[in-house]
Amino acid sequence: MFVSEALSVNDRGHLVIGGCDCVKLAEEYGTPLYIMDEELIRKNCRAFRKGIEKYYDGNGLVLYASKAFSSLAACRIAEQEGLGLDVVSGGEVYTALKAGFPVDRIYFHGNNKSREELVMALDNSIGRIVVDSYEELFNLDGIAGSKNKCADVLFRIKPGIDAHTHDFIKTGQIDSKFGFALETGEAFDVIRRASKMDNINVVGLHCHIGSQIFDIEPFVEAVKVMLNFISELKEKLGLEIKELNLGGGFGIKYIPAHDPIEYEKYLEAVAETVKATAKEKNLYLPKILIEPGRSIVGPAGITLYAVGSVKDIPGIRKYITIDGGMTDNPRYILYEAVYDAVIANRADAPRTEKVTIAGKCCESGDLIAKDIDMPEIKAGDILAVLATGAYNYSMSSNYNRIPRPSVVLVKEGKSRLIVARESYDDLVRNDIIPEDI
Repeated sequence: MFVSEALSVNDRGHLVIGGCDCVKLAEEYGTPLYIMDEELIRKNCRAFRKGIEKYYDGNGLVLYASKAFSSLAACRIAEQEGLGLDVVSGGEVYTALKAGFPVDRIYFHGNNKSREELVMALDNSIGRIVVDSYEELFNLDGIAGSKNKCADVLFRIKPGIDAHTHDFIKTGQIDSKFGFALETGEAFDVIRRASKMDNINVVGLHCHIGSQIFDIEPFVEAVKVMLNFISELKEKLGLEIKELNLGGGFGIKYIPAHDPIEYEKYLEAVAETVKATAKEKNLYLPKILIEPGRSIVGPAGITLYAVGSVKDIPGIRKYITIDGGMTDNPRYILYEAVYDAVIANRADAPRTEKVTIAGKCCESGDLIAKDIDMPEIKAGDILAVLATGAYNYSMSSNYNRIPRPSVVLVKEGKSRLIVARESYDDLVRNDIIPEDI
């Protein structure tokens, strides 16, 4: 019935997640409200780990992509489930450190790391730094040298794979701000230079072809391209690549029409390709890393809103206005992302009309869903937007000076607050009025 297995309907017709009545959660914590199902998050973590154990003899590591949803609690769950962590900023590094995450399992990505971030990574002995530019390599070599350290690095490579996804979330083709291109020879050149540096240890390669991908073939092709490059590095530089990070991008079910790949099928296909190609080219069998973020937390989250008004424009459109919008979910205004929704207080009601769900921000494009089939909606209803566990809280903002919502973790009928709702005082906490004003 729903796009997520975490959801059900109780005998009152209310939406239930993690054994908790969503209507009661809205009453207790207020709206907008992010809710995350802990059991499903842990189940998804284990599915990826078991896939590597089954098809690649455990010679790999699942890195939770913290950009999907980063918090102290999220880091703690990932650590408890035996995952590593993919971080992309000093703030995500800091969050991981505050959560007590093992530093040897942290991989630091990002296409424009500052000097301060590189210093932070080295001072805290972060496991791997994924180099994304010549400038970063030179800076890192100099900083590491000044601290008498040797940085273990991976290099982000653009494998030239078209992942058939939205232009804004394609990252593996040559026209991308991320990484080094194979076609131009820069990928080989930067690794050649790095291999001669005293303070740089070339451990592996990284690639990421895009997001919300529903096909296995692009991932398999990326493996072949990367293994061919690894073979070239061995032949021409005598360099043995020990780690291959294949990124993430596995699609999830946002609407009923979506048909995601089963994690095991992806891992089986990738593992078979890595083993066969490595054997064919007489290569060291690399440790495989993957970065599922969205596919771990996305299906496990929902967002609750209170309906404020209904505006029916005859023959044009019926707008349902909620008490949130692009400040807590900017994915529609960024790339017209699609979502399914349910009336939490009448979750089993038939869908009888087409409506557009609009946010409260002062922007015409502030929408959550356009022309979606829904039951008749009234002011005061509680609307649940589904599969919002990834890239909602993490991309939220204070546009229009709107406080960010709280995040609640649910499990076995119990709820716990893991991120507090921002107050109006929080909005002005860093404001300063100069003395001459």
